[in-house]
Amino acid sequence: MISFTVNGKPHSVDVPGDTPLLWVLRDHLRLTGTKFGCGESFCGACTVHIDGKPAKSCSVEVGKVAGKSVTTIEGIAGPVIEALRAAWSELDVPQCGYCHSGQLMRAADLLAHNPRPDDEQIDAAMNGNLCRCATYQRIRDGIHAAARRLGA
Repeated sequence: MISFTVNGKPHSVDVPGDTPLLWVLRDHLRLTGTKFGCGESFCGACTVHIDGKPAKSCSVEVGKVAGKSVTTIEGIAGPVIEALRAAWSELDVPQCGYCHSGQLMRAADLLAHNPRPDDEQIDAAMNGNLCRCATYQRIRDGIHAAARRLGA
């Protein structure tokens, strides 16, 4: 059994330790907001926070999160994510929306550590989170709008 916390709740799963965290979240815990995109850690659709740091869950073995805290798009809370969600909605940031749980998780980490990022800092932080619809300018605008909402 591998025990860890997800979205503030303790969980134990009986799976091989090398099972990707993504599949444990989706298939065993039924948290389907974290998306499968590439399975190769390139696209970022599967981004979650592990002990407060963004990680691509398709490439993290569940055995490596034993005793740790995982936050998914379903469980992230607070003023930063609320500002991002409001900006995403106001600016119609998503087109198809598939990548945006990962985009939001990465953007939340950025704003938590840098409340006034410039375009270059946003691009660097969001590098590795791909959007098939190419809404990169809207994502950048959404991050700026969220920063303004937070009073930065």
